[in-house]
Order: sequence, then structure tokens, then C-alpha cells
Amino acid sequence: MLKWLWLSFLALILDQWSKYIVDSAMQLYQSIPIIPCFNLTYVHNTGAAFSFLSQAGGWQRWFFAVLALTVSIGITIWLARLKKHETLLAVALSLVLGGAVGNLIDRLMYGYVIDFLDVYYQDWHWPAFNIADSSITLGVILMLAESFGLGHSKNPE
Repeated sequence: MLKWLWLSFLALILDQWSKYIVDSAMQLYQSIPIIPCFNLTYVHNTGAAFSFLSQAGGWQRWFFAVLALTVSIGITIWLARLKKHETLLAVALSLVLGGAVGNLIDRLMYGYVIDFLDVYYQDWHWPAFNIADSSITLGVILMLAESFGLGHSKNPE
């Protein structure tokens, strides 16, 4: 099922391209309203999801980089071992892989991840995120759906 790696590559390219555009066109912490409840807001995240460990002093950069690299290798091996009929799982894993590599590149190049998608309601803001995070989230949702039987055929090949 390595044929699905094109989807990982697409997620990676969209992620890196969008981060490049934001980094070159916006100032750090600049916010551009797009529609009600959604801004483009340029921030750096030195931690993990929801800025977990962002104030940890720097060691987290390498911890999360090694973790992302390990997970990426594991997902690639998992993809290679999937059966032909496990298409939904292959799509899900490919999305997670593309997102993980996208954020890994940021950590290695900058020491932080570029986030810019800002969803909010009144004064409450969801932590800013990016295309890689969206790819990972969609992949995990598809993995959960697959685990509950979505995409399973009656007669696997």
C-alpha cells in the first residue's frame, strides 16, 4: 500500500508551502481576520499539540523530532505491510505520515513549528494549528472510523 505515499507527499507539500507563505508574508503574532470565527495568526510553537511542553527549555525540540522520526518510520513500515483491501487505513496512515514529516521539518529547521490557523468563538481561541496538524487529525479520525468497521468489505481479498 506504499502507493498511497503520494497523499503523504501532497500533505507535506501543502503544509510546507503554506508555512512558507505565512512566514514570508506575515509578521510574528500578526493576525488577519478571514471570516467570523477564523483568522490567520502567525505563531511559533516550540511544544507539541496545544503547546504542550512549549516552555520546557529547549530539550523538547529534539525529543519531539526523534519521536516524529520514529513514528514516521513505524507508519511507513505499517503501510508497507497493509493488505490490498485496507485502503481506508492506508489513506489514514498516509495523512498522519505527511503531517508528522511536515512538522518534523519545521522542528529540525527552526526549532519550532509554524502555526497560523486560528479558530475562535468570541474571546475563546482554539490553539493555533497548521496544515500538518489538520492532516494528522483527519488521519486519526479516519483510523478511528476504520477501527469501527468503516471501509471494511464483507469479503477481503
